[in-house]
Amino acid sequence: MTIRTFRTGPRARRRGGRVAVTAALLAALAGALGPAPAQAAPVCDTTRAEPPVEVARIPDWAESIAVDGHGRMFVTAYYTGRVYRIDAPGSAPVALTGDIGANGGIVVRGDGRLLVGTGNDLAHSLTGGLLPVSKLLLVDPDSGAVSTYASGLGGIDGVALAPDGTVYTTTLGARTIGRVTPDGRVDPAWARVGQPNGIAVSPDGSEVYVVQTTVAPGLYRIPVDDPAHPRRWLSAGPGDALALPDGLTLDGRGRPLIATHVAGQIWRAEGGSLCAVESGLPLSTQITYGHGAGGFPAGRLYRTGVDGRIHEVPAGADPSGR
Repeated sequence: MTIRTFRTGPRARRRGGRVAVTAALLAALAGALGPAPAQAAPVCDTTRAEPPVEVARIPDWAESIAVDGHGRMFVTAYYTGRVYRIDAPGSAPVALTGDIGANGGIVVRGDGRLLVGTGNDLAHSLTGGLLPVSKLLLVDPDSGAVSTYASGLGGIDGVALAPDGTVYTTTLGARTIGRVTPDGRVDPAWARVGQPNGIAVSPDGSEVYVVQTTVAPGLYRIPVDDPAHPRRWLSAGPGDALALPDGLTLDGRGRPLIATHVAGQIWRAEGGSLCAVESGLPLSTQITYGHGAGGFPAGRLYRTGVDGRIHEVPAGADPSGR
């Protein structure tokens, strides 16, 4: 979730005042505030790869993406609340569900089922700290069958899954990090970080990484055994104060990668600072690595954005085949 303007009309009434920014408006913002070579994050020290290539597209704002062990990609659609499945690059997207309000983060569980967040709108985001009523849904990747996995969370933007099955969520407006344990205990305010957005869990499960999107963009580390004391890890440079970092993933070495809206870059945490793996991809919402041998395979990095376009980003490829 990022800065959005009020949307009016029937859909806004159905969704309790959902707010959104059109792709055209964000494009104008990106043009006005977009990356200047002297100010944007420096380029990562990496071998130059081929440029990004579009591999799929959905007819909606694509909020989040994930890939399962079969190499199938799943996308949450912001406006329509659907979950789409894309079986391989170039394949037509299939609406796996109808409007289930699944307009936030998405992850794949170890059993192959999907966990998707709801309530990623202004009303639920701002009131999520006092009235945490949003749900985390469980979706079958083949049939599209939907059930409630957990409820009582603030409006869910980012979703992350720990190695032990614990789920963490972010609520941008409420500044809260939610937690759902494998035995079903829900804590909607397990930790607090200003404007939390993208989220991931360290490979050993000991820390939760959270992107702060506005005011002071950067990255936090939250010790799982001491959630009351989040630690500022990395900060964006002064020239990236309006970069609007969003989605977060980890590569095979456990390094965070962050998608940005206005900066149009994909950042990587490296050597105590942030550098740019790729540039020229404005309005990005999320990034993820592929899995398996077919479809969207392991080791390849994929990015999606407000316009529903999904790109493979060769510069972010992971030689370890994550």
